[in-house]
Amino acid sequence: MKLLVRNLARTTTEEQVKALFEEFGTVQWCNLIMDKATGGSKGFGFVEMPKIGEAKAATKNLNGRNVDGSIIRVKKAEDKKEA
Repeated sequence: MKLLVRNLARTTTEEQVKALFEEFGTVQWCNLIMDKATGGSKGFGFVEMPKIGEAKAATKNLNGRNVDGSIIRVKKAEDKKEA
């Protein structure tokens, strides 16, 4: 299950996000979206967890959590619609 993680502090690293989600199960991959101009985080990213139960537990427990001074938002990522 692909999860969208929003409102991350610009200082939060991919490794930190992955570690947070690994508390609830297997993380297949984690990808923070980076600003091409500055090289810094844009404050959101995606996490892929192969087991739906683990992904739901992570969503329930991490949504609204304070991470590095920011209250993060976690939800199931919506598939991009074809135009």
